[in-house]
Amino acid sequence: MHGDRVLFLDGEALVIDKPAGLPVDRPRDGSLSLENHLVSLQFGFRRVPHAVHRLDRDTSGCLLLSRNPKAHARLQQAFERGEVEKRYLAVLDGIPAGEEGVIDLALGKTSTAEDGWRMVADAEGKAARTHWKLLGTHEGRAYVEFRPETGRTHQIRVHAAAGLGIAVLGDPVYGTKDRRGMMLHAAELVVPRPNKDPVRAEAPLPERFAGLIP
Repeated sequence: MHGDRVLFLDGEALVIDKPAGLPVDRPRDGSLSLENHLVSLQFGFRRVPHAVHRLDRDTSGCLLLSRNPKAHARLQQAFERGEVEKRYLAVLDGIPAGEEGVIDLALGKTSTAEDGWRMVADAEGKAARTHWKLLGTHEGRAYVEFRPETGRTHQIRVHAAAGLGIAVLGDPVYGTKDRRGMMLHAAELVVPRPNKDPVRAEAPLPERFAGLIP
């Protein structure tokens, strides 16, 4: 992975701009994943870094990795306590009603033989909250900022599809595939640290968004 993908680096933490299409965890078919790039992200350390959280394969943007086990535990605790600020940008395959709001929709996992597993709105599931704001519209689609309070699997994708009634453009599970890919990008990440400046990173908007935003 090229150095121009590195958004933040110090002795404890590393944030990369993960490209869309690269899974964080090794797929069952053994195809390339973040694991194949970890050695190139050591930057002089003997240990390879480890992902502190996850981004979906087709989501691009800010991904936090730890550079030692103690830092990993502290950074993970910040996620578990809900202290991490995350900002996502997305193009939706339609225009929602209103201009901003909060989607409060608990999520659970379901699985069928035909479709495999997916996340669904489930009153008995885990609490999930996402703030959203309409940034603009273009050719019948919405450009939206999402700020999730919680970090559930597929949270923004399900909250867009089930909460706003409009899926993320190109979402292969909750919407319709698009040749350009899925239009969801982790644009900013701020992770507080005790007695130290926060980890702060911004990932530029990828080329695949060109022509889709106002």
